[in-house]
Amino acid sequence: GYDELIDHLRTVDEATLLAATGLPEIDVRTAFDLLAGAGSLITCWAMGVTQQIHATDTIREITNLHLLTGNIGRDGAGLCPVRGHSNVQGDRTMGIWERPPATLIDRLEARFGLPMPRHHGYDVAETLEAMYEGKIRAFICMGGNFNRAIPDTARAEEAMAKVRLTVQVSTKLNRSHVTCGQTALILPALGRTERDEQASGPQFITVEDSMGMIHRSHGVLDPASPLLRSEMQIVAGMARATFGHDHAIDWAAMADDYSVVRDMIADVIVGFDRFNERIASPAGFELPHPPRDSRTFPTATAKANFKANPFDPESIAANRPDDDVLVLQTMRSHDQYNTTIYGLSDRYRGIEGGRLVVFVSPNDIVRLGLSDGQLVDIVSQFAGDERVIRGFRVVSYPTPDGSCGAYYPETNPLIPVAHRGKEAGTPASKFVPVKLVPHQPATLS
Repeated sequence: GYDELIDHLRTVDEATLLAATGLPEIDVRTAFDLLAGAGSLITCWAMGVTQQIHATDTIREITNLHLLTGNIGRDGAGLCPVRGHSNVQGDRTMGIWERPPATLIDRLEARFGLPMPRHHGYDVAETLEAMYEGKIRAFICMGGNFNRAIPDTARAEEAMAKVRLTVQVSTKLNRSHVTCGQTALILPALGRTERDEQASGPQFITVEDSMGMIHRSHGVLDPASPLLRSEMQIVAGMARATFGHDHAIDWAAMADDYSVVRDMIADVIVGFDRFNERIASPAGFELPHPPRDSRTFPTATAKANFKANPFDPESIAANRPDDDVLVLQTMRSHDQYNTTIYGLSDRYRGIEGGRLVVFVSPNDIVRLGLSDGQLVDIVSQFAGDERVIRGFRVVSYPTPDGSCGAYYPETNPLIPVAHRGKEAGTPASKFVPVKLVPHQPATLS
């Protein structure tokens, strides 16, 4: 795809491209000079890139840059998607995806001698809509705070209330436990910091980090209660209750000794051969990485593939129909982990004692007739549907002109579930067109 990419890039107007970045030309050219002069390049990104409408195209473009500059498949160079959780990558490696590949299903069937479901499931946005339409009868959540983590808060709570049974496997209480289905269960589980003792002795689990390294993880604290069960026990118990005690899979053995699960993983998941033997090393082990290990690429062409990605400035401009519209990005504070807020101190940005703030550039504060410290309401409009969150304090902050920022999950009500990436389906929470209007207290209806 190299020739197609170069032909496409020659059609892109430089002035239009610069305008679309929202950045001063000097900043763009400085970045260009840094890239051109770098002997090696590692590009890291997180949700600022992935939670966008055009996220997939952007990541392909980052990959194009690395391929063009020879920064794939050698030491000190490469692509680094930064995950926000200790085992996000590990989940995907194990096949936790609503559209698992047929090759994985084939290996599961061969290992266990049982037919496995082959139809695709729902992603998060599709799950919400299926709940709303009454297509989901039971919802089992392994940890998390589903209703607060996803966009479209009001619709999420309304949809969840339509589900006949919701089950939360949890280590702490959260809002999703009270915005639940018609029958709701909370199953308390051991946390990762607590000791896990089973019939065969002390247990550990494994996690995969963003670099493809597999590590052991085990708790050292006394469990909060002797009645707490591990997640493995809970899932295996559900399976035994569903399939019976004489099922072809020995669920009890898995709950009693987690090495049994790892032996099964070794039989099914590529790169995990001799799993129990290799994880015995204190340093863990590294998963295979064909471009790095052997300069090979597991593609249909057996080569790295360039991709010409569309550049459509009109679609970007359409999200800001007038100058009063800012592009909101949702963000987390320093004292926050996912939806868990540990304190009201954001040392990253100098905010103390509260979270209802909106970060706006000094130029935009003047241009919009606002003032630093003023209370405003944040308004979004999608397909004629207006959404409002009230009482946010304007904070002057060096964010790019035309943009603003505010904390998640407080801003989730502004974002409809349909506002998501074109291919990946990830919520586009870093590109939310909004207006800031003087605060009006909510009236009771």
